[in-house]
Amino acid sequence: MSTTTSPSPPLPSHSSNKLRNSSPIFHSRSFKRKDFSIRCESENSQRWTVGCVSGTDPIHIILKPPSIPMASSAALASAVKNSKRVCLFYCNEMKDLAERIASQNDSIELRSITWRTFEDGFPNLFISNAHGIRGQHVAFLASFSSPGVIFEQLSVIYALPKLFVSSFTLVLPFFPTGTSERMEDEGDVATAFTLARILSNTPVPRGGPTSLVIFDIHALQERFYFGDNILPCFESGIPLLLKRLQQLPDSDNISIAFPDDGAWKRFHKQLQHFPMIVCAKVREGDQRIVRIKEGDVNGHHVVIVDDLVQSGGTLTECQKVLAKHGAQKISAYVTHGIFPNRSWQRFNHDEGGRCVFSDSCTSSPENGMSYFWITDSCPRTVKEVKDKKPFEVLSLAAPIAAALQI
Repeated sequence: MSTTTSPSPPLPSHSSNKLRNSSPIFHSRSFKRKDFSIRCESENSQRWTVGCVSGTDPIHIILKPPSIPMASSAALASAVKNSKRVCLFYCNEMKDLAERIASQNDSIELRSITWRTFEDGFPNLFISNAHGIRGQHVAFLASFSSPGVIFEQLSVIYALPKLFVSSFTLVLPFFPTGTSERMEDEGDVATAFTLARILSNTPVPRGGPTSLVIFDIHALQERFYFGDNILPCFESGIPLLLKRLQQLPDSDNISIAFPDDGAWKRFHKQLQHFPMIVCAKVREGDQRIVRIKEGDVNGHHVVIVDDLVQSGGTLTECQKVLAKHGAQKISAYVTHGIFPNRSWQRFNHDEGGRCVFSDSCTSSPENGMSYFWITDSCPRTVKEVKDKKPFEVLSLAAPIAAALQI
């Protein structure tokens, strides 16, 4: 069956004027159908759709600009809809991290608290613009770096949810009593449970239980120390380490070492694409020494991974045994660099013949580290090791900003 075409009917004068003054230039043929559409090409190479409805006279010609693909428009609408504005308060120690968090997302707005003390030393606190946070999503960035600062921050943590806020999120990157999570002898006090109970009594805001964001808590069973009035959200700094390892020139020669079975249990699933080495502490007489339990060390850049470091004794013993077994380079990562009494000074930098903190050492994997990565969960340490090799700080700003959007 053939289709017969006829010359296009003349357009009314007002339609012709519209076409003459518009940018698209096209040629068309009319078919014996009531409704049809044609494609045309404009002078600026932008595609336009021309729809013609010929049921009446004059003919109506409708120019439509290109539409946004349905998937893209849906994603854009979803992003706008799901983004929530957060008022972020912070303690003095966390000011730098708070500013980095706010720079990650325009929907996060920093708010201030006046931290003062009375003459007797007790806190004299003031939350600025308290009426302005009514109905808002509110968060507080805390640092329990010492027992002396916990009470004043708890006072703020208990006050903010009662200001008619829509929701409340407590960001406590480092849970400081996490290593004291069990009783070995009658009379031992598990202070991890004590702090968890204190935080669990945070007043419930209008939107439901408080959210608690913690990074790499020492023992996962501590999740069950918290009551029903708080929802612990356990995050990890390991993705930051993975990103940094990919940037190294010898990224294809990396092996991961765990100083003990506990570190392996916590992190091995996140690092399963790397060759792994597991160390263990064994007792020989009156001494406890570190040995390699499994894994191949020889010729590799070995990165020791753990959740935290205090004095660094375990890490240095692990470093020595790895070097003895032929590690080409040795680095370390911990999420929480506590380093009491400036114990970070025991870690030298392996930089080809010179050690940064000691003139007597010789450069080797046994005596120096290529890199020592920590996060900014412990702000006092960050200030002390700034610009001091082998230390590098991987900021938690991006993952915290993402957690505040949950």
